[in-house]
Amino acid sequence: YQRRVHGHPSVPHNGTYYAKCMFAGVLSCGLTHTAVCPLDVVKCNMQVSPEKYKGLVSGLRMVLAEEGAGTKGIWKGYLPTLLGYSMQGLCKFGFYEFFKDTYMNLVGEHIACNYTGAVWLAGSASAEFFADIALCPMEMVKVKIQTSPAGTWPTEFKAATQQMIAQKSTTGFPLGSVVPLWSRQIPYTMAKFFFFERVVQMFYKHVFTQPKNTYPKSTQLGVTFASGYIAGIICAIVSHPADTLVSLKGKSVNAGKSVGTIAKEFGMANLLTKGLGTRILMIGTLTGLQWWIYDTFKSTFGMGTTGGLMKCGCDKCATKKA
Repeated sequence: YQRRVHGHPSVPHNGTYYAKCMFAGVLSCGLTHTAVCPLDVVKCNMQVSPEKYKGLVSGLRMVLAEEGAGTKGIWKGYLPTLLGYSMQGLCKFGFYEFFKDTYMNLVGEHIACNYTGAVWLAGSASAEFFADIALCPMEMVKVKIQTSPAGTWPTEFKAATQQMIAQKSTTGFPLGSVVPLWSRQIPYTMAKFFFFERVVQMFYKHVFTQPKNTYPKSTQLGVTFASGYIAGIICAIVSHPADTLVSLKGKSVNAGKSVGTIAKEFGMANLLTKGLGTRILMIGTLTGLQWWIYDTFKSTFGMGTTGGLMKCGCDKCATKKA
């Protein structure tokens, strides 16, 4: 059984296909994360300084009043965000497609079709492992820029990166936050892909019950966005404690501390709740838009949208149906 060919006879999953998926991932993650940079600035500050930043609206007002509306204020950290999440998107989506097909080939058609959830989880976890290594340096620069009090750290990308390198003994640059990133992003991405794929299946099983390819692209992309948004809400809740730890690790008072020490000092209740509402709003919208951009690119280039019902054609299932 060769999933790359048999599963997609009209669009073989070859090197060109995976390269296009990687580029679609760059657009999907890079553009969306950069677009919500102001929300990210407030969310990160709510996590590291909850006594000062108590809510989204008040936090936005405070950043605007104290630091302004430009790239040294509410938009600070936009460039490392764009660069880091573009690289992450390349690996996240492109590698997911590759690993998903690879694992389906390894286990065979029957298991691949009847236990797809396990394949989605394994494929997404594998992809995110590498995606976080690609993301980590720029994520560390971004968090440091966004959470440092005004005037204590450069906000320009080049200067901030140079200072991260110069002080790497305390900042841990470039991979000092990769473990918290893995703890945040791997569960997040497993939830993101698993629930997206599952919700898409539910739409085509219970709402749009005709074959998927009979519906216009607008309907298919509507299913994509709705499924992505629902998956995003779940992702935000699952990954929020680890996301808070990544933000806290960038705070100067936590330099050199272990993740366990930081978590203990901040408190589990705060890890679970501080900034969660803002993160749900941000990640739900973000994930819906990411999947929509990704599938818009794929459908534009004749690659079809992601997900849908699978029918097993193996001898075992054919005998069972007979």
